[in-house]
Amino acid sequence: MKIVVVGGGAGGASFAARMRRLDNKTEITILEQTNETSIASCGLPYFIGGVIEERSKMQAASPAMMKNLFDIEVKLNSKVVKINPQEKNVITEKGDVYAYDKLVLAVGAKPFVPEISGLENMPHFVVKNLADADKIKSFIADNKPSKAVVVGGGFIGVEVAENLCHLGIKTALVEMASQVLMPMDEDMVALVQNEMRANALKLYLKDGLQKIEKGNVVLNSGQKVEADMLVLAIGVRPDTLVAKEAGIELNERGAIVTNEYMQTNIADIYACGDSVAVKDFVSGKKTMIALAGPANRQGRLIADHIANNSPYPYGGTQGTGVVKVFGLTAAFTGNNEKQLQAAGIKYDKMIIMGSSHAGYYPGAENLTLKVIYNKDGKILGAQAVGKEGVDKRIDVIATVMRLGGTVVDLRDAELCYAPPYSGAKDPVNIIGMAIENVRQGLVRPWFGDEFADMVVLDVRPREVYEQEHIAGAINIPAAQIRNRLAELPKDKTIMVHCFKGYTSYVVARVLMQNGFNDVLSYAGGWTFYKSLKNNAK
Repeated sequence: MKIVVVGGGAGGASFAARMRRLDNKTEITILEQTNETSIASCGLPYFIGGVIEERSKMQAASPAMMKNLFDIEVKLNSKVVKINPQEKNVITEKGDVYAYDKLVLAVGAKPFVPEISGLENMPHFVVKNLADADKIKSFIADNKPSKAVVVGGGFIGVEVAENLCHLGIKTALVEMASQVLMPMDEDMVALVQNEMRANALKLYLKDGLQKIEKGNVVLNSGQKVEADMLVLAIGVRPDTLVAKEAGIELNERGAIVTNEYMQTNIADIYACGDSVAVKDFVSGKKTMIALAGPANRQGRLIADHIANNSPYPYGGTQGTGVVKVFGLTAAFTGNNEKQLQAAGIKYDKMIIMGSSHAGYYPGAENLTLKVIYNKDGKILGAQAVGKEGVDKRIDVIATVMRLGGTVVDLRDAELCYAPPYSGAKDPVNIIGMAIENVRQGLVRPWFGDEFADMVVLDVRPREVYEQEHIAGAINIPAAQIRNRLAELPKDKTIMVHCFKGYTSYVVARVLMQNGFNDVLSYAGGWTFYKSLKNNAK
């Protein structure tokens, strides 16, 4: 059997290696249009910034290694320009013809570069492959730029902007949407954006690129941002023109449509990776999620299907991701509020302000955790931001989601505990308990920064209240609440808040059991509220 793989990235290389482990006789050829294969694309921003110093570490598997270890032929600089399904062959730009019995398309996506007036007036770059990173590093080394603009607030844009800052380059990030990191909700991403600004990264949100003048990037708002270089990280588009011309079905966004075994509408042609429309694990709708982890798993799945090695269907992509932003880590899985609203899915949510490990052990840091769920307790998504321990909490929740668990399973999860790593009740447990309190009617949470027609009850100590508080808030420290209930009206909504959200819950229970029928507890407390207000400035 002859197998041709178009694309030597995460999905293509993963498929080929797995296929060889299952079948030592099949002829496997990878056709890669660039001069590199198996590149650690997610590490490119850190290579640009010098965090990863050795270029050799950016290549996970060289063509020589693929040949020597796996007996897989890798043909570099071999761009496929035509697929002939009837003849079962592909033709490269050089005119080479490769016959196949099975064809695997792992063509990936290409950076989107808009038509911008004056783009030729400024050195500009994309970040897709190692050659792109080389160009940026060489430009910085040779020209010593002092100012840069990055357009696009996704993973790559945020990471490149941070690394340029680390190099001492005054950097601005421009994003058309109202926030960066679109997989997150605005309330959670506020923490991230505050961190960016605190590290002198200038944000231009709800703005876009209008034109380029010499030495200036002109935005849609009319603002001019000085720059010596421009990095375009606006997004990617499926690189699927050849697939379309071969009659392979694409969706409205140009992504390849497959079934649950990653098969296209044409016999013996499979597809995986960033060019494929996958099933959203939460909504069930088709979507595009460009992540290396799912691409690797799809490649493995195709190999098992071709080799008839207990073939199994692809269960969908959750969109689990993590990103470093200066001193913070942000992670997420599943759907956010915007996605659920667009899909017409009803949901509830909870936010807690926990700690990275036991509070009494030195070095504990705030960890903000958000879980979105439905009336049955099914987990629809989760987001977390903090300095440490963020990824492991989201990994736990992502695993519970994948196994069909509910918020009750978060409450009951038996997780590692030792003071340097967690509290006896991990933030995952705590948010599960908080959600169950809501579902049992023991408390009603409040979110946001608007308190119209409410009595705001600040239960922090008096000296803290006097330093800063919500305008019009009443201060009754939590320890005094039982003796001062008469000072509060029973005919109005009372919104209680504390530092992080736990004490306000305790006070809310006191009020609710003493004749106060309309009581709310602010989720995340004053700490979370402050992040929202600071982000709005």
